[in-house]
Amino acid sequence: MKIGIAQIEPIKGHIQKNIEIHKRWVERAVAENVNFLAFPELSLTGYEPALARQLAIDPSDSRLDAFQKISDRNSITIGLGAPTKSATGIRISMIIFQPKQGRKIYSKQRLHPDELPYFEEGDQQLLLTLGNTKIAPGICYESLQRPHAADAKKLGADIYLASVAKSEKGVEKAFTHYPAMAREFNMPVLMCNCFGFCDTFQSGGSSAVWNARGDLLGKLETDKAGMLILDMESKQVIRREDFTSHTF
Repeated sequence: MKIGIAQIEPIKGHIQKNIEIHKRWVERAVAENVNFLAFPELSLTGYEPALARQLAIDPSDSRLDAFQKISDRNSITIGLGAPTKSATGIRISMIIFQPKQGRKIYSKQRLHPDELPYFEEGDQQLLLTLGNTKIAPGICYESLQRPHAADAKKLGADIYLASVAKSEKGVEKAFTHYPAMAREFNMPVLMCNCFGFCDTFQSGGSSAVWNARGDLLGKLETDKAGMLILDMESKQVIRREDFTSHTF
């Protein structure tokens, strides 16, 4: 089992251009035999709360059909970040494509107070099952709240995956919080961040992977695109940055 996280610089508000960026990294993940590739929070639009209503998509948006085809053809699961429309508002979501299955949606359940004017909270935790491994996604702010990881563990999660859009200051908090959660709940933690300017801040990159002991296995740069791949069999992390590589 190989789980990948892709660190990208989304183009503000340009869904189609961001789709192409995502597809390139998915193709790279396929070449690395990755089973699941996740992207940062709101990766298809950039983290832009003030634009969320205008950019929000239906979860069944046909522009994303290409990801289902790639998933079916290559047996890869893909998790994309997007603002999605619900019956009552706009949610911060991860849209998940699995081979020969319908789309799944996980929506952020705990919003930062700054997000409340633009979004509504999701109401259910999703556990993504790949083989015998259960992965619990968490989205940014909620992933820094201990109860979210605790609830995921109670549901049977083996791995915690945080899809985020964090500033440098937020990354500093994450590098204290996530290894502590990994140790307490005995599960690896992956943090997938973006880089570049978004909303009112500079996103801090530094996507990272910690093992179940809280040891840092791999980390990306603050300002470069790249991918980290956690090999569950070898317990090692492979880094792919700007399509060059080396192994930790």
